[in-house]
Amino acid sequence: MRLLLYNIRYAAGTGMAFNLPVPGAGYVRPNKANLARITEFIRQQDADIVGLVEIDTGSYRTGRQNQAELIADAIGHYSTYECKYGEASVNKNIPVLRNQANAFLAAPRVHGERFHYFDTGIKRLIIELELEQVRIFLVHLSLKYRHRQYQLRHLHELISAGDKPVIVAGDFNTFFGEHEMYLFMQAARLKSANVDRLPTYPSRSPRSELDFVLYGEGIEVTSFDVLKARFSDHLPLLCEFRLAEPPSTP
Repeated sequence: MRLLLYNIRYAAGTGMAFNLPVPGAGYVRPNKANLARITEFIRQQDADIVGLVEIDTGSYRTGRQNQAELIADAIGHYSTYECKYGEASVNKNIPVLRNQANAFLAAPRVHGERFHYFDTGIKRLIIELELEQVRIFLVHLSLKYRHRQYQLRHLHELISAGDKPVIVAGDFNTFFGEHEMYLFMQAARLKSANVDRLPTYPSRSPRSELDFVLYGEGIEVTSFDVLKARFSDHLPLLCEFRLAEPPSTP
């Protein structure tokens, strides 16, 4: 099975054009051309599961169109998405912000999706996608170190509540890389598919490992790559995995 993880930055683009005529101007301009480039890139990867961080579900900057649905329709996938802020957050009442979300696109049959929320931080959404033999979580953690540690504890509790093999993917905003997640990964028995610790941010000159695909017992990663696609400020991750063979009994 192929999993693609990509923080697409609302298809707002990157480079000098993003900051013209004023810094951050790309966030408020129409972005259909870059979304088309991202959609074609995703289609070419032929992934069974696509985890998208920072998508727009229909603000004025997308012409009221839902980016998750547009991409899903283009590649023939099922989609599920939700606003990334907490259920009681004031951001859910503010134009543009209320359309900022995360999404899963999935080709295989989905047995259930669940939306969980962290107790702290501004970005609180956790999407859990349950397939027949695996549970996959999509997250976008806080920019604040203390909040991230609380969020990792919450995530550990969710992982421990099920009995299927687990994958956790997302933008962890770990400015100290995998080191700051060591205790969480040990407690949850997770490994990083990025064994070479390749950086993923910023896309034009990567220096930080912010994006991760973590996997637990019962899963075998057969290939992994950080792809050189610069349609966003993050680089996408492509991971192929399969269910590990159970140990043979004597």
